[in-house]
Amino acid sequence: MSTFNVPKREEVSENNQALFDMLEKTVGFVPNLYATYAYSKNALGNYLTLSGAKTSLNTKEKEVVNLAVSQVNGCSYCLSAHTAIGKMNGFSDDQILELRLGKASFDNKLDALARLAKNITENRGSTDAEVVENFFAAGWTKENLVDTIVLVGDKTISNYLHKTTDVPIDFPEAQPLETALV
Repeated sequence: MSTFNVPKREEVSENNQALFDMLEKTVGFVPNLYATYAYSKNALGNYLTLSGAKTSLNTKEKEVVNLAVSQVNGCSYCLSAHTAIGKMNGFSDDQILELRLGKASFDNKLDALARLAKNITENRGSTDAEVVENFFAAGWTKENLVDTIVLVGDKTISNYLHKTTDVPIDFPEAQPLETALV
């Protein structure tokens, strides 16, 4: 695996410089993975549009999906980022570990969502019918199903980008699941 340098503002296109400025204002910094998207003149803007698109899932539900998918895909960057974001959305450390396992014993509806996200990712979209049935039985809709699949794709893109480029993690690092559960 090769390690990419994180591009600086002056090394990216004018369009991406404007996006860096926007990220500085809204997030407080340009996350290294977002900066890496800026190697392409279009990828950062396209990704921000996808990840910021309207969805039937609220921010807490999106973190359920992000954590389950990033764990299956083994992305240490996204696990670290979404552990921090999950905490900002009210999840405890123990809940975050459970979500990474693709379950949520503390909430039946989130449990069905986590199990679905994990199953979709593990099976590359060949989702088990029972998992889908349980998702609907927990009160989710077909709109929620489609939006979850889009979010799995969104997160998988970032997981793959980090696993390929191995840019430094600029969030507090999430513990490996094996270590955290001991």
